[in-house]
Amino acid sequence: MEQALNDQLNAEMQSGYLYLSMATYFEDNDLPGFGNSLRVHAEEELEHAMKFYDYILRKGGSVVLQAIDEPKRDWKDVVEVYEEIQEHEELVTSLIHDLVDLSIELKDHATNQFLLWFVEEQVEEEELAAEDLRKVKMSVNSPELLFLLDKEYGEFTGEEEEEE
Repeated sequence: MEQALNDQLNAEMQSGYLYLSMATYFEDNDLPGFGNSLRVHAEEELEHAMKFYDYILRKGGSVVLQAIDEPKRDWKDVVEVYEEIQEHEELVTSLIHDLVDLSIELKDHATNQFLLWFVEEQVEEEELAAEDLRKVKMSVNSPELLFLLDKEYGEFTGEEEEEE
């Protein structure tokens, strides 16, 4: 279980790195609002990684930091970025579900309880990814809508999700 938790810590760090790369892509393409929202998502992924870090230590385990792969840097357009976000969140959900399955198999009730927060978080993350993808698909042929979305995402702080 400890190795699996360390692997998930790495996956969360990798997610943050990917979202930060996506933020850079948007900054480089003069869409700072999109960049802002993905910087916020990158920070949230680091917070998730730290939850795993702290939990491993609380359980008397040893945190083993692993290499983080260089993330992709370029995408065709805004839609491709958000399609990748949705795919990535589905992957993370499957990783969390695998951890839950392992905790059940090992009868590790404390870890199972710890992971339930992440199960719910992934429902929210997939819902947000799908909503964002729908929005950017609508903006494909509308520079005005893309501008408005960029403005909306520029005001994103992440706290909006917490209030729901």
